[in-house]
Amino acid sequence: MIQGVIFDMDGVLADSEEFICEAAIRMFAEHGVKALPEDFVPWVGTGENSYLGNVASQYNFSIDLERDKARTYEIYGEIIHGRLQELPGAKLFVEHCRSLGLKTALATSADYRKMVDTLQEISLPVDCFDAAVNGLDVERRKPHPDIFLEAAERIGLPPENCVVVEDSVSGLAAGKAAGCRVLGLTTTNTAQAMEEADWIAPNLSQVPSEVLNW
Repeated sequence: MIQGVIFDMDGVLADSEEFICEAAIRMFAEHGVKALPEDFVPWVGTGENSYLGNVASQYNFSIDLERDKARTYEIYGEIIHGRLQELPGAKLFVEHCRSLGLKTALATSADYRKMVDTLQEISLPVDCFDAAVNGLDVERRKPHPDIFLEAAERIGLPPENCVVVEDSVSGLAAGKAAGCRVLGLTTTNTAQAMEEADWIAPNLSQVPSEVLNW
């Protein structure tokens, strides 16, 4: 029986990929590295350590993750103002889950600062959720299940009684590995790429009714 819903953030609640990519490109440019948007595509949803680190390796750039990630987040926080929007149905669906008495959790591979900046910009603050787990809270990030296991533990539920809402293939794999059911959104990937999900929807404004009724 469903008792909780665990939300990914990027591509589920807000479409921040364009902006973190822009911020990363600007950060690399400050070091004389001309990174391209397509360089980042394979690392979407894996957390900024992987997102920045793998592109740095591609260009043989010796990245200082603490320094360069902080700078990327600083740029990101500046450029999202007035530009970043919630994805269709995001706030209403979170509110609907809570009105049904379901526990809600956020589980994002992003670091704490990006999580807070993103949620504030779309007017869905962290305290709208019963628990929030970010990429700094776990040792292994998606596709490993750790972040969803941690989120389920924090809301006091067995993973098998939780639905994970994801848009990435790595997040889908992580949700399944955790033992959760998964609602796959096609905001980032095709329905074919997300075919291992239990349910598929275009976004949170068009979720099949059975997702919250099993």
